[in-house]
Amino acid sequence: MENTSYRWVIVAAGGVIGCVALGSLFALPVFLKPMAESTGWSMTGLSSAMTIAFIVMGLAGMGWGAFSDKYGPRPAIFSGGILLVVSMFLLSYCTSLLAFQLVFGVLFSIAVAAFFAPMMAAVAGWFDTHRSLAISLVSAGMGMAPLTMSPLAAYLIERYSWQTSYQIMAVVAGVLVFPAAFLMRRPPALEMQATSPIGSAPQEPMNMTLRQALLSPQFAVLSAAFFFCCATHSGPIFHTVSYAISCGIPAMTAVTIYSIEGLAGMGGRIAFGLMGDKFGAKTVLSAGLLAQAVGALGYFYANNLSEFYAAAVVFGFIYAGVMPLYSVIIRENFPLPMIGTIIGGTGIFSSLGMATGPLLGGWIFDVSGNYGWLYISSFGMGIAACLIAFLFRPFPQAVAKLDSAPA
Repeated sequence: MENTSYRWVIVAAGGVIGCVALGSLFALPVFLKPMAESTGWSMTGLSSAMTIAFIVMGLAGMGWGAFSDKYGPRPAIFSGGILLVVSMFLLSYCTSLLAFQLVFGVLFSIAVAAFFAPMMAAVAGWFDTHRSLAISLVSAGMGMAPLTMSPLAAYLIERYSWQTSYQIMAVVAGVLVFPAAFLMRRPPALEMQATSPIGSAPQEPMNMTLRQALLSPQFAVLSAAFFFCCATHSGPIFHTVSYAISCGIPAMTAVTIYSIEGLAGMGGRIAFGLMGDKFGAKTVLSAGLLAQAVGALGYFYANNLSEFYAAAVVFGFIYAGVMPLYSVIIRENFPLPMIGTIIGGTGIFSSLGMATGPLLGGWIFDVSGNYGWLYISSFGMGIAACLIAFLFRPFPQAVAKLDSAPA
């Protein structure tokens, strides 16, 4: 496995696919105001489509992961690409808020969910060394979304109607996703099993059933840590621009805080990937979750633009860096033929965590009139994520596999 260069093609293809998929999803904030002005639909109603999407993505991710485990990443990602293009075209024909919420919150989010678990499972399966770096590079591709797809959406919406803009983005998504999907392949160990006559190829060991894996303490700990991890950073991600505006920073300037956060995250993904390969994914994840909690609290003390920028660099670097490590730990502990399902299963709790932060932040602001307690609560949830991650204990066979792995 390690003497082939094709594994880096998988990484590059995964980065492109992730960028397009997440970029298309997170282009919604760019469309909010033009859509509200054009249709008369409320900002709250339009924004709720994103909350619905997070929940549905989490539920759909496990199904796509299982589909990928059975049929391979290429059919899963190609199917998701078809659904992505179709749903984006359907969005342009929505004539009611309910229709938009259903198409975006359900159909579109199911399409986006088709990419993450199959893609991460494929990349994790192709690498025995440099695994943390490889998965982090794919995640870095996703991190390019705010720097590519969001500006594209802004460019289009300035020149065309929101309907035409969505149609153009659907064409762009198809042009990029489908060729990249054809480059995706099963990990060699699984490809040999899938294409060889029964009994003629060495089998990847299955020392547990899927039911045993999903009921294991290891799965429960990773899922709980993932939930609190995402609940920690989702609130600051969604509300910090509004918080900065409330501190007297102009709206257009406040938006740059989010951009700084995203740029810092690019470096964080690569740095944490390198550290994960050197020191172990579990150790780096636990330390990173502690740092993320402190980083979230940094926003509590920010009052001017330079302080917000400093907090954004630290927080963005850390929260983006820790995210890919969950997939690394899953690959190290669960049998290869089921890791798509496991990644999708933990993704349910990740999505629920992402849905928690925005709602919690909105409630805190409505009750208290400021965002201070949002960052304090994020700190608390970050500490909880760190403590839970410390409870993780590898399966005995995973420890043996790591001890015998090549340096």
